[in-house]
Amino acid sequence: MKVPIYQIDAFTNEQFKGNPAAVCPLNEWIKDDLMQKIAAENNLSETAFFIKKDNEYQLRWFTPNGEIDLCGHATLATAYVICTYLEKNSKNIKFNTKSGLLEVFNDGGLFTLVFPSREGEKCDTPEALIKGLGKVPKEVYKSRDYMAVFDTEQDILSLELNMDELKKLDGFGVIVTATGKEVDFVSRFFAPKAGVDEDPVTGSAHCTLVPYWKNELNKNEFVSLQLSERGGKLYCTDLGEKVKMSGEAVAYLEGYINV
Repeated sequence: MKVPIYQIDAFTNEQFKGNPAAVCPLNEWIKDDLMQKIAAENNLSETAFFIKKDNEYQLRWFTPNGEIDLCGHATLATAYVICTYLEKNSKNIKFNTKSGLLEVFNDGGLFTLVFPSREGEKCDTPEALIKGLGKVPKEVYKSRDYMAVFDTEQDILSLELNMDELKKLDGFGVIVTATGKEVDFVSRFFAPKAGVDEDPVTGSAHCTLVPYWKNELNKNEFVSLQLSERGGKLYCTDLGEKVKMSGEAVAYLEGYINV
């Protein structure tokens, strides 16, 4: 069996930047364990699989270690594949996912994702979080992920990371954030339990970041920068129960998997 595969750099307009995702269009679902093996073999933070059903798409995301409930950059990458290769010039794409209905709008190559808001609840600081980051955050919140808030951009850049400690936490991943020097806020994202020590650009993390910074900065629209080695910039809007984020994408690879 040949499975089409595309590798797309998301939240960037330059190859080798942003966040790479693999995207596999399917005519019908293949077995879960095969999708997991493909994701592990790809060894990217996410591999997306999708099928078309009526006027919508069913979409699933896999890390090298397991299926997850929400992924921003792989959703953007999937929308890019649909608009570039399968249904050119599509303007509005609807995805049925484990997180409900997600919409992506294409405006001349700028893709806007509308995702559910996941505002965190303030919580005590776990000892494993302090040891895992090498610093004590000024505040910690919990949604799907832990979010540790620091004072400065330099705090985010100078963390002394211990992934074994971060693996002990009961959340999926860890977001760290602070106000930015040239943008509204900066962040990094770690998910070692999912086989992703540091994710380059994380759309789903912004479902928690945006409502927090709305309250802190008293505004609804933001420019954010994820301070990974590859880096990525997002344009975000708080819509109340939903979060809107926009970015570009560029193709790196297209081909087939033989399984």
